[in-house]
Amino acid sequence: MQPYELSLAAAADAIRARRLSPVELVDSVLDRIEKAEPHLGAYVTVAAEQARRAASEAEHEAAQGRYRGPLHGIPMGLKDLIDVSGMATTASSRVRAGHRATADSTVAARLSAAGAILLGKTHTHACAFGLTTPQTRNAWDHGRVAGGSSGGSAVAVASGTATFALGTDTGGSIRVPAALNGVVGLKPTYGLVPRHGVTSLSRSLDHVGPVTRTVEDAALVLTALAGHDPRDPASLSVPAADYRPVAGTDLTGLRIGLPRTYYFDNVHAQVGTAVRHAIGQLEALGAQLVEVDIPMTRYIQATQWGLMVPEAGAYHEGSLRTVPELYQEDVRILLEASELMSAGDYLRAQRSRTLMRAEWARMLEEVDVIAAPTVPMPAVGADEETVTWPDGTVEGVSDAYVRLSSPANITGVPALTVPVGHDAAGMPIGMQLLGRPLGEPTLLRVGHAYEQTQPARALATAA
Repeated sequence: MQPYELSLAAAADAIRARRLSPVELVDSVLDRIEKAEPHLGAYVTVAAEQARRAASEAEHEAAQGRYRGPLHGIPMGLKDLIDVSGMATTASSRVRAGHRATADSTVAARLSAAGAILLGKTHTHACAFGLTTPQTRNAWDHGRVAGGSSGGSAVAVASGTATFALGTDTGGSIRVPAALNGVVGLKPTYGLVPRHGVTSLSRSLDHVGPVTRTVEDAALVLTALAGHDPRDPASLSVPAADYRPVAGTDLTGLRIGLPRTYYFDNVHAQVGTAVRHAIGQLEALGAQLVEVDIPMTRYIQATQWGLMVPEAGAYHEGSLRTVPELYQEDVRILLEASELMSAGDYLRAQRSRTLMRAEWARMLEEVDVIAAPTVPMPAVGADEETVTWPDGTVEGVSDAYVRLSSPANITGVPALTVPVGHDAAGMPIGMQLLGRPLGEPTLLRVGHAYEQTQPARALATAA
């Protein structure tokens, strides 16, 4: 096994035991980038020499006994919404082509302090306003969408061109590409990870979180990221915590919510089968399955768009009026649509969110975790714009991909996607676990227990 193939946890163990140096690991991943990146388009920019210098410094620190923890010497990619001092933050859009960060974002600073090494910035759907990231190709099939908007981060992790990466999630933008590329994605509780220095799409829906190879890896990154930052008004005042899940697979006493409504409606048959099989595995580990009804399902899409579109429009108002031609067409149309929404529309969406949060809180008193598909279908072809369901319903691809992930953004609950197999064409399928606010330890425990019953996952076959 080459160093670039190692999970974060395995690489961390090897570095701590001095069986692997940060220089060897970073060189291996950079070599992998050189070979795979021309076929994938995961990165906006790669800072190879900067990464090599940081790896050399990390190796010197380790030799001196100054080990910073499990992220020491681990190479990462950051979605190009996340500021790093001295580097461009383009949001994969011409609108921000001249922007250069003057300071680190909170998350970049925390990862640097933990010893992680920046490889470069990963692509996003322009301005993070989309679910496909068209400039990036799926790591399993280059003719299919990567998912979005954190498509570059997911493809980098799935292909071995980053050991881990950060994404952002406003309606599913971590979980969707993670599921479509066969990796783990975590959207934390709203406010758990600070967003200072991160380009916004929708302030009341935006989250920052990790994309990794394993659930244990996600826990290691979350441990470094979480914690209060007064510069983010939504940041929660919670004590520092170690999110690493305990070893073992016993889930006795845990109640898993199995949705009777919404999450299995208009879902690809092979996705439904794979997710139900994985839920059965959780039951075999001792969990109790409890059927639940998802509340207020008819209002989910309207609430998501009713919040996101006006907030995105407000953020981009100035540049949309002065340089509209610099926006990607699909993004510009959505932003222009925001001007057609009234204050009353926005206030009704906020009221709907308040009611939905209360109903979800009541539902989550009955169960510890809800298990469901992450997305209703595997990655579609890059030129496909709609999907037709067996009942004749025609749905836009982006609408389909956001449909099962947006409830966690509206309500702010944590959500984790874990790979649970492949369809007949070999494309990955993801299971989504949703929990109570600040319920990350339980989600990570369940996801980790499931992973331990499965064979080790290989990197993407087409990468």
